[in-house]
Amino acid sequence: MKSGAALEKYLLLYLPWAFSMLLQSNPIASYFVAWVGSFFIFYITLTGKIKPLPKDRPFAEQLMRPIFIVQVIFAGYMACTSIFFFLSVIGYEDFHKIGSYFLVDQDTLALTARCQRYYCLGHGAFISGMLIFMKYPVKSRYYVNPQILAKLVLQVAVISFVVSLVFLRLPGLEQFNVQLASLSFISGTLALAFAIQLKDKGKIWICTLLYIFNFYEAFISGYKEPIIVSVLVLGVFLYPIYKKLVLIVFIPALLVLFAFLPTYVSAFRGSAWSGGETAENASQEALDAALSQDQGNETNWEFLVFRISEIEMFTRYVKSTPDYVDYYKLTLLQQSAMAIVPRVLWPAKPNTEELIMERVYNAGVINRGSNVSAKPAFVVDAYLSYGPFGIFLFLFAYGALAQIISLKAEKLFGGYVLGTALIYSGLFQTFWRGLSLEFLVNIIFWSYVTMYIIFWILRSKNILKVV
Repeated sequence: MKSGAALEKYLLLYLPWAFSMLLQSNPIASYFVAWVGSFFIFYITLTGKIKPLPKDRPFAEQLMRPIFIVQVIFAGYMACTSIFFFLSVIGYEDFHKIGSYFLVDQDTLALTARCQRYYCLGHGAFISGMLIFMKYPVKSRYYVNPQILAKLVLQVAVISFVVSLVFLRLPGLEQFNVQLASLSFISGTLALAFAIQLKDKGKIWICTLLYIFNFYEAFISGYKEPIIVSVLVLGVFLYPIYKKLVLIVFIPALLVLFAFLPTYVSAFRGSAWSGGETAENASQEALDAALSQDQGNETNWEFLVFRISEIEMFTRYVKSTPDYVDYYKLTLLQQSAMAIVPRVLWPAKPNTEELIMERVYNAGVINRGSNVSAKPAFVVDAYLSYGPFGIFLFLFAYGALAQIISLKAEKLFGGYVLGTALIYSGLFQTFWRGLSLEFLVNIIFWSYVTMYIIFWILRSKNILKVV
């Protein structure tokens, strides 16, 4: 933003929010302006109209950079998936109008439109922070011999997988398992893409087995996100090599997963989490239920309305804060600082999940003792801290941090492939999801430390060489 013209371009990011505010007396119009506004933000940022996109690599070979994958997944999930809940509020089911006598709850409608305006504001702030700090090309002091790159990525996949299992079994150090398991998955998927490109049959078999294992672990986790991400990431890595094939195969595969997973996940949780079945047995029962679609239509619509988007929970937080529950201000940041300390160093550290759930109970989102998980998303925590100003401030910082860390990774690891595609996407995948503030800060802090540990190891082994 070195000139007035540049500033005006950034202000374009907030036009949808501003227009939706002008229309707030008409909740339906206000909602649609804010909802469509996020697609407008996608368009003007992904076409380089606000700031030119990086030109150091072809478009297809930089999709793991924050402006692309982080924005599309994080902002897309946050701001674009609410349409199904909104349709339900105004009287639609399975995309059909329920009837001419359906009474719309005006309070819920107004709250839904208000939350969508917050999403639109958050999207604008998030991408503002990202674009301001987006500076390419990155001048790296180090490089890796391209001939060992494929082998190195596979080694990272195997070693990080083993180390993640070690941390999982060490009391007080379980929190380090998350980023290493994610790194193993990303590096294994990237290694498979390398092996396919190089037509190395031995590595293809090894990487395929590792990928299948990771996919199976995702399949019996009871969550839909790891399954979708495992397919999405493989498609992104293979896209530069096989553009048409990826578009033909992976886009339909993702659509099938979105149709299939609601029934599968619902049935799996009913058997494994409530019915006491083993994960393997529950998975088989859930698979049978999903393939037969015994509860398909109802489950899929409920999934679209209540599960794919978190706006219904957001409306409850907005309804209670600040009218019944005060803004938390610095409390959540203080709790986040506490969460960073490993339990092995502080055995009496308060349970992070219990701290998070207190604000869930305070807002009346669920009752105490309920088995339902309803932890607030990052944008909700931003609102709970300081209201609309908190959304602007926190989301701006979120986008800036996502971009700054990616640039640092490319600087340390010799460019895009190792820096962003492997290290950044593996260790900092949490930026895609927008977790509760305490979880987010903890993962980002220790992932940053882990990134430097990996850097020092590669430097000491002379794998990373000075330019």
